[in-house]
Amino acid sequence: MKIKIGDEVLTEHMRVRVRLDFKGVGKTGRFFFGGKSKEEMAEQTREQEVALLRNIPLQGIVIEEFDLSLDIYTVNEFDGRRNKETAYAPVILTLRLENLDDLLPLVLKPEFRKIEFLSPEYLNIYRLDAERLLFRIHQMIHEEVKKLELKYQS
Repeated sequence: MKIKIGDEVLTEHMRVRVRLDFKGVGKTGRFFFGGKSKEEMAEQTREQEVALLRNIPLQGIVIEEFDLSLDIYTVNEFDGRRNKETAYAPVILTLRLENLDDLLPLVLKPEFRKIEFLSPEYLNIYRLDAERLLFRIHQMIHEEVKKLELKYQS
């Protein structure tokens, strides 16, 4: 993002805070041992996803901080036939990025819950940036539709 002050043009990074809640469903074990509760599965899923985020770079995004301090919570969900309890393990990521469209891979995840812009205070989206953002959204949705078509054709 570029900021113009007088004749000088500065490039400032955006800082955002994104919350992702990872789902955990209980897993029954064989016989009397080896099973994991939904809370343990949510915690394990969160740890695996955070490890991936730490080790695999996302293009255009620098992850400044991982906040794993939030408690795991459970929710009653209706799955079409009955109510079942599901556990979620939240993580809050503090990110630094140059372009708004770099956020799309995180925002389009099913685990995405909330976003908060930390800086700058005001965002000016230029025509070219808006076009690029909308085009990237179109591309990602089109890819997801293709994946679903392939999945259900098989």
